[in-house]
Amino acid sequence: MKNIEENKLNNTNFNSPLGVGGKSFTNVKDLGNLQEAIKEALEIKKNRFAYKHIGENKTLLMVFFNSSLRTRLSTQKAGMNLGMNTMVLDVNAGAWKLETERGVIMDGDKPEHILEAIPVMASYCDIIGVRAFAQFESKEFDYQETIINQFIKYSGKPVFSMEGATSHPLQAFADLITIEEFKDKPRPKVVLTWAPHPRALPQAVPNSFADFMNEADVDFVITHPEGYELAPEFVRGARVEYDQMKAFEGADFVYAKNWAAYQDPNYGKILSKDMNWTVSSRQMAVTNDARFMHCLPVRRNMIVTDEVIEGPRSIVIPEAANREISAQVVIKRLLESI
Repeated sequence: MKNIEENKLNNTNFNSPLGVGGKSFTNVKDLGNLQEAIKEALEIKKNRFAYKHIGENKTLLMVFFNSSLRTRLSTQKAGMNLGMNTMVLDVNAGAWKLETERGVIMDGDKPEHILEAIPVMASYCDIIGVRAFAQFESKEFDYQETIINQFIKYSGKPVFSMEGATSHPLQAFADLITIEEFKDKPRPKVVLTWAPHPRALPQAVPNSFADFMNEADVDFVITHPEGYELAPEFVRGARVEYDQMKAFEGADFVYAKNWAAYQDPNYGKILSKDMNWTVSSRQMAVTNDARFMHCLPVRRNMIVTDEVIEGPRSIVIPEAANREISAQVVIKRLLESI
């Protein structure tokens, strides 16, 4: 575990946030001053085409190793708002399958190695966005963010995460923008709750949500069944509460998300499908009339009931709409760093 965390630190651009000339975006530190980033996002939202000139004759390449709806559309729209040409590559649909590990004898179904593919892709663009989920085959491979960090290392171009194996910073930034817009007190209570799901899902969204909330001016609580503890580098100083009802008391925002187990020997496994954790009016009744949030897509009546997600306190649609804004801030700053 120590080696994994050391490698993550070595591969993270902590000392060069985008606000002061960094060339990658994979976590909250890469934004620099968070309040300044939020201010910039709200200004861009008022006039999305104010910086169209800075992307003129520049090309954004979005590389997808996994499926997408909001990320694809919002990021492409953000690039277009900035005047960029945009290209999309679906690695597993119409492109050569890519080998991602070194030292492998390539006698299988992957005819091209990512170490050749990356510089080729980079020759056609100015900025690269990468989406590559956790594979749950090796915690070390996943938590080193092997694929995204290969793009950062070998492309020679600014690179940003459109969701990696361990983080989804564009989503978390959009979540923070949404909380800023909807909060009715200076320091709201924000609760991240685990909820059941039929499939084992990566920890990327809850990791990044925790990463951002720990740097924001909020009272942050994480609640989940025992065995679903997130990586300590993301939890940091957040309060962890195993009693969901207790965690929900007085909450101003409730963020529901499923994730598979992180701790060994259960990494990537489903340990519970307890429907008592499904967010319903029962839990929401003890909150401070909380707003409900989710990154989408959502499994209705597993993660959250119809009543809650369709209710007047649900803000999942404006939350999703802010994905365009979070992406535009990041891409704008990357363009300015070129």
